[in-house]
Amino acid sequence: MNYLENKVVVITGAAMGLGYATALEAAEKGAKLSLVDYNEEKLNEAATNISEKFPDTEILTVIADVSNEEAVKNYVDKTVEKFGTIDGFYNNAGIEGKQAHLHEYDVDVFKKVIDINLMGVYYGMRYVIPVMKEHGGGKIVNVASVGGIRGVMNQTPYVGAKHAVSGMTKNAALEYAQEGIMTNAIAPGAILTPMVTESFKQVNPDDPEKAQKEFAQQNPTKRLGDPKDVAKLVCYLMSEECNYVNGQTIAIDGGQSNAYGNV
Repeated sequence: MNYLENKVVVITGAAMGLGYATALEAAEKGAKLSLVDYNEEKLNEAATNISEKFPDTEILTVIADVSNEEAVKNYVDKTVEKFGTIDGFYNNAGIEGKQAHLHEYDVDVFKKVIDINLMGVYYGMRYVIPVMKEHGGGKIVNVASVGGIRGVMNQTPYVGAKHAVSGMTKNAALEYAQEGIMTNAIAPGAILTPMVTESFKQVNPDDPEKAQKEFAQQNPTKRLGDPKDVAKLVCYLMSEECNYVNGQTIAIDGGQSNAYGNV
């Protein structure tokens, strides 16, 4: 079912990981894509791969650091200039930062995590929402992560930012639903993306695959998530099939966030 047929979808962090997986899924569902990332080489590679698989897909690429407000305004303006509107917004770009105890955390890295994971999401909504209001509504999907619904050892700024994203999602849902804008967040667990792979390298630099396998065994499904698992949910939330889900932070982690202790 092409339930994103001719919808204009903006995806930040689109060059790899969950952004790229969602771009592929959205293209398959018929969307027009505005792909945003700070890594020009990887973004162009992603756009080329999508075009090869889905040659009819209209694609705009915009280089942007989402922690820069002017850069965010620019990707919104460029999207409207090319496509005329924005129907769906996957507010996905983010970083993990480093792993360290709260009192030992590098302050500069802390600020960078907040600037990208929190302010980047805020700037995105700040400039996308007026476009959606003008054109009668739209769908926003923010990324809160399981770090937005529980604690994660040694990741204080990440958890703080992601909890704030979940809170902003609730407020946006209350403030703009009457104008046809549905705002939700997703809370992915350990999905096998480059960022998560790098995280396992920090946990066990000598044998990151062992760390990955041990973590998977704590999940009720006994596996890590696939990016396509997340992409399907995001595209559904951005579609006209989903018009009464609003203000939710939806975990997609195999059920692991429900567990107390080991499974």
